[in-house]
Amino acid sequence: MASKKDKFEAEKEIFVEHIKAAGLRRTDQRDLILEIFLSTEEHLTSEDLHSIVHKKDPTIGLTTIYRTLKLLTEAGLAREVRFGDNKTYYEHHYNHEHHDHMICTHCGKVIEFFSPAIEDLQDQMADKFGFRPTHHSLRLWGVCAECQMTSQDATTAPSGAQPRVRVKTAIH
Repeated sequence: MASKKDKFEAEKEIFVEHIKAAGLRRTDQRDLILEIFLSTEEHLTSEDLHSIVHKKDPTIGLTTIYRTLKLLTEAGLAREVRFGDNKTYYEHHYNHEHHDHMICTHCGKVIEFFSPAIEDLQDQMADKFGFRPTHHSLRLWGVCAECQMTSQDATTAPSGAQPRVRVKTAIH
């Protein structure tokens, strides 16, 4: 298995090739944004990423973050995800296994999971209707176990709940 550094090197090479093909040049700012994005495993908005990048280089503006995230997405390194709060989040895409999401409407926690049974059922339904899926995304909204324990009535989300934690699990 490739080390984290090796994986980052492959992603950096993909990014450099993509920006060259787009007629753009490699810059220190793009390199820093890429490095920070690759080293952060959470679901990030462009504003989240800007906040992290700004600590290392306060000269990098939000527009540069937006443009670089667009390039990362076009290159297949990042994927846009939406959790129903009118924000676009980005997560790693290259060399990451398919997964689905459960989103807590109370605290905003995002739980990533994979279920072979759900995947099989989706394939069965597609076959039944003669449908050929090209991609899919399953998102479940509800209340996480922690919020259920800390609140008598956790059925309503406070405004502005933010995904803060990425929890991975496999369901068999």
